[in-house]
Amino acid sequence: MTIEILLFDGFDDLDAFGPFEVLRTARVPVRLVTVEDAATVTSAGGARIVPDGVLGDPELVLVPGGGWSDRSGPGTYYESRRGVITERLAERHHRGRRVGSVCTGAMLLAEAGILTGRRAITHHSAIEDLRAAGADVQDGARFVDEGDIITSAGVTAGIDMALYLAGDQAEMVAREIEWTQGVAQI
Repeated sequence: MTIEILLFDGFDDLDAFGPFEVLRTARVPVRLVTVEDAATVTSAGGARIVPDGVLGDPELVLVPGGGWSDRSGPGTYYESRRGVITERLAERHHRGRRVGSVCTGAMLLAEAGILTGRRAITHHSAIEDLRAAGADVQDGARFVDEGDIITSAGVTAGIDMALYLAGDQAEMVAREIEWTQGVAQI
């Protein structure tokens, strides 16, 4: 499996780097990318990241959250209104390609029209927004796998989802990163 994590200014650091670390440790090919050429991307925490390139055609694109509730700066809310990421996600999904999100990254999937009538989860602060967007919110779930769409709840739930994606490498990775709560199951 190949995975690309789609970064944008204002993304939540752990939403991207938690899954990145798990997948990298599991030896899953994973890249940090942007939707458009960018020399750097700045996270919500102020980390400046040099992306590996622009979004390609991996088996799975993961979108981190960040900035949905604080609508004054960059982040998911701003990107949902700008429309470039949501357009690319909608195109990708309509072509039958898999998409996923961590935390409020689910709101970008919802704004792209991908989650209408589909089971999904997001950060507790955006649950009602996700429900209003037409998703079948799975209250209390750490992550939800719908086959062509996978979503996870808040920040650390992205690590659980990535461990799930790691498959038979999950137990080894959980030990390596000292994820003492164990590997979550759907």
